[in-house]
Amino acid sequence: MISPYRLGLIFVTASAIAWSLAGLFTQIIPLDSWTILSWRGIFGAIGLAVVILITERGKHWKEIFRIGKPGWLFVIVSGICMVFFINALKETTVAHVAVIYATIPFCAATLAWLVMGEQPEIRAIVASLAALAGVVIMVGLGTEGTLFGDLLAFGMTLGMAVLMIIVRRHPDIAVMPATCLSALFSSVICWPFGDALAVSNQNLLLIALFGLMVSAVGVALFALGAKHLPPIETALIGSLDAPLAPLWIWIAFGEIPGSSTLIGGSIVFGAVMLHIIFSASKSKPAPILS
Repeated sequence: MISPYRLGLIFVTASAIAWSLAGLFTQIIPLDSWTILSWRGIFGAIGLAVVILITERGKHWKEIFRIGKPGWLFVIVSGICMVFFINALKETTVAHVAVIYATIPFCAATLAWLVMGEQPEIRAIVASLAALAGVVIMVGLGTEGTLFGDLLAFGMTLGMAVLMIIVRRHPDIAVMPATCLSALFSSVICWPFGDALAVSNQNLLLIALFGLMVSAVGVALFALGAKHLPPIETALIGSLDAPLAPLWIWIAFGEIPGSSTLIGGSIVFGAVMLHIIFSASKSKPAPILS
């Protein structure tokens, strides 16, 4: 069997890859952020509901009405993060959003220390500092993006750090139903501001893929993996989004990243991968399945 720690590494890494596709979908879909969010939340909720039915056989649905204050806090914060995220991708560059999100290890580590008194390992701190160096290089002295978009991206990053702490401090939360509710919550609050009923079938299909691949798959893997990792390690692995998000834009649109993005992204990617390798090698060997 795979150890819970290694399973957490796999799930959180896969969730980072899924989330890195958000910028690509946002650029491809020619609609305003409110309309995208209206449908994205619905499709994301549907995808998460299917995941629950398959993996949990629906046994957690009865807990949805008694998730408690931590669970409802998770619902609200997660829903707001979705709104901030998509609007940030529309207001500033994908690279800026990805770079700002890469600072989440420091947000998560600070919150974990303040709320839980959890001391991060030296190895994780060093890797985080290396990731920060990559972020600084990526940002450079460029004039891309907007202040408003960057602030939205930072708000999303802080919110995600809060979610990590909530899940870590209250592991008994019915995370999947709560995440499903948060997707619906984001759809409800965005519906009045968009033009959801005027979406073409082609764009609706793209939004469906967006909601299922990024929201459902990404959030599900993150929620499952975050339970088995300290917040700073969860956040650090999540910073893989920084180098990957601009990569998809380059592949799809031929937008060649600048040298600072390539160098900084490589540093972030290298720091995360080395941390994963060293962490996995130091964990106890897992029994081999026969």
